[in-house]
Amino acid sequence: MKSVIALSFLATLSVAAQGQLRLPQLPSVQRLPGVVGGVVDRVAQPLPELLLSTTPLLDLRTTVARDLLRRHADVVEADPRGEPIRRRELVLVSPGDNALAAAAALGLTVLRDKAWPELDLRHVVLRVPPGLATADALAQLRAAQPDLQADYNHLYVRSGDVASGGGTSARPTGPVRVGLIDGGVDRRHAALRRADGASWGCGGQPVPSEHGTAVASLLVGRDRGFAGAASGAELFAADVYCDQPDGGSAEAVVGALAWMARERVAVVNVSLVGPQNLLLQRGVAALVQRGHLLVAAVGNDGPAAPPLFPAAYAGVVGVTGVNMSRRVLPEAAQGPQVMWAAPGADMAVARSGGGYGVARGTSFAAPLVAGLLAAQLRAPDVTGAAAAVETLAAQAVDLGAPGSDPVFGRGLVADDLRVVPERLQQRQER
Repeated sequence: MKSVIALSFLATLSVAAQGQLRLPQLPSVQRLPGVVGGVVDRVAQPLPELLLSTTPLLDLRTTVARDLLRRHADVVEADPRGEPIRRRELVLVSPGDNALAAAAALGLTVLRDKAWPELDLRHVVLRVPPGLATADALAQLRAAQPDLQADYNHLYVRSGDVASGGGTSARPTGPVRVGLIDGGVDRRHAALRRADGASWGCGGQPVPSEHGTAVASLLVGRDRGFAGAASGAELFAADVYCDQPDGGSAEAVVGALAWMARERVAVVNVSLVGPQNLLLQRGVAALVQRGHLLVAAVGNDGPAAPPLFPAAYAGVVGVTGVNMSRRVLPEAAQGPQVMWAAPGADMAVARSGGGYGVARGTSFAAPLVAGLLAAQLRAPDVTGAAAAVETLAAQAVDLGAPGSDPVFGRGLVADDLRVVPERLQQRQER
């Protein structure tokens, strides 16, 4: 029975697709009163420029990409498809001596050589010399070594009882732990200061971000009138940006995945989206094969857009967002990568520095699903991961076409976990 569940789970998640880079998932945010002394201040506090943007999500993606390339041309460039990448860097996946010799013959030098034993993976980052375009270097390298697994160092950006074969049920044991791969988290926020766990990245220095703090609050937040999906759980937060213009690289995300494997964090939320990448694909596959559940936002580029990654990789739990009327967000991606729908609009979220904002986007649906799965899966286990998925699926409300569909996936979950901003204010004023 266990093997049947596991095979069914993997078959449900499997999807082959191509993707394009998609940009930050925290726009369309309204003003919400901040918190002063633990009580909601009735005077609206200004939010950061990005949060106050009224630019449609699709237009914002293009605008931010162009701005990144324009302002940080010293460290960022575009690949032939226009995707931002780290300037003059190529990534080799588990290369042999012949591959490294071919790279040296082209004048490419080794910047970093990193092994991730937790993922049975090694990657080498090469520097492309002046006078040779990065795209030309990759083409020449592939021509010299046709079987070589090589790619650009793509940048990824911010986009929300276990049955056993014997017929009995086993209760999950151990502490609830959940992982987050995103920007930095403001653990001093009232909703997060009691969250135990650990942090990774940025040389051990905290670099709080709006997006990471918002998603973290939906995972483990606890405050008067506010609760995340896994309120009180241990949070293992990996910052892959560190407030750097070339942050969020495939290399950094894989490093964070390796850390999650080392810490044995069974369920990991990734509200980041970007293109297909060989290194990231290998890292995701290794984590899934070890019995982890990777929960990812499907992205906000619209129903006709190509699938985005990592949500579209085999074995990843893809999540879309719905509004308060249970209608799918018009900007949400659609396709076989969608496993579930969860609240993704008119959501109160913690803001870095204090107070709360209102968020919209699939970035904020994903952590609600991750939190629910974390309560069921306390340690990495392939059969346990499959059973946790089936347990949550049994609680889903079927929306749209009967059965699984490309809009809502297997249905709506976590509908009761949405914290409405107005209700939060009322509760904190009492």
